[in-house]
Amino acid sequence: METVLDDLYTTPPSDFVARRETLALAARTAGRADDARRIRAARRPTLAAWAANLLLRSQPEESRQFLELGRALREAYHALDAESLKDLSTQRRHVVSALSRQTAQLARDAGQRLSQPVQQDVEETLRAVLADPDAADQWASGRLVNALTPPSEFRPDIAPVAKKPGKRSRPASPSPARSSKDELAERRRARQEQLARAREAAEAAEERLREERARQTDVDAELQRARKRTEQARRRMSAIEEQMQQAREKYRQAENAQQEAEEHSRSAADALAQAERAAHESAQQVRRMARGGT
Repeated sequence: METVLDDLYTTPPSDFVARRETLALAARTAGRADDARRIRAARRPTLAAWAANLLLRSQPEESRQFLELGRALREAYHALDAESLKDLSTQRRHVVSALSRQTAQLARDAGQRLSQPVQQDVEETLRAVLADPDAADQWASGRLVNALTPPSEFRPDIAPVAKKPGKRSRPASPSPARSSKDELAERRRARQEQLARAREAAEAAEERLREERARQTDVDAELQRARKRTEQARRRMSAIEEQMQQAREKYRQAENAQQEAEEHSRSAADALAQAERAAHESAQQVRRMARGGT
């Protein structure tokens, strides 16, 4: 049953309903009514969700490494390890970009072209998998129905364990020097965290800007090619229309010439008939005169 559902959720959305009905009918025919009901309850995924499912099933090793990267990133954020965070964040952007392109290729190989909005939904889903353990679990199931949305900040895999209530002990009063030193360390740690996040945000924004500029360049180039193709097609169409106009004129001339020829043919036939009758009458007259003379 799990294999059947895995197969169903890697079926392109355009074929999902028909495939679902086929699988449900097979289960019901085999006497597995519960399985048939479970199959029929499966919801058709969006194109982005299907592409993410396809990536997971088609590239299991890369998907496993991607999930491990997500755990490492969440631990780094949770531990406020700025150095590890910077390295892992760079790796995150590279991996998300690479997996997004790979997903688009897998979709094309399956006969589905991902539009730019759908591609962005795939990237958002991959970012959500890295940032949110719940999203990671949903993707790991291979049965996403909708694209995932990344949280505003990384969420830890394990929530902090609350301390059990017990006998309270009176805390020792920290010395002023120790309190000032702890406060300074806390502020330094907060600044480092903010700096790391700011650097990551700046790098991400810069990378996105580069991607958008490159995409805009590609779009502009494609637009110019499309305009050129349109102009060439317009010229060909004008030439064909002119040829058709000339052909129509020639057809009308030929039709008129045919009508004139038919009229001449009828006139000639009438003249021939008259000549034949005149010749026949003349011949008869000659024969009568010849008989009278004898």
